[in-house]
Amino acid sequence: MMAELKIRSKDPESLKRIIQSALSERLQSIKAGIKRTEERLQEFETKYNLSTPEFITRFNNDELAHSFDFDEWLGESKMLTHLQKTKESIENIYFVD
Repeated sequence: MMAELKIRSKDPESLKRIIQSALSERLQSIKAGIKRTEERLQEFETKYNLSTPEFITRFNNDELAHSFDFDEWLGESKMLTHLQKTKESIENIYFVD
C-alpha cells in the first residue's frame, strides 16, 4: 500500500529541497549506523566464532549461558534489522509532481 502526503507551501520548490536534503542526511546517518552495527556484529562473530544467525538460534534454544556480551549481540542484531528497514523506507520515498 502506498501512502501519499500532501504539504502546502508558498514556496513548494524550496520546501521540496529542504525535505530532500533532510531525507538525504537521514539516509547517510542510517547507512553509517548500519556500517557501525555490522562492524560490531563482526566483532562478536569473531570473538565467539559464530555467525549472528547461529548465535541467535543457539541463544534462543538455551544452548548458551547468559552474558552481557550476548545481550549486546542480540541488541545489535535487532538494531541492524531496524536500521535496514528504515533505510528501505527512506529509499522508497519519492516526490510526485
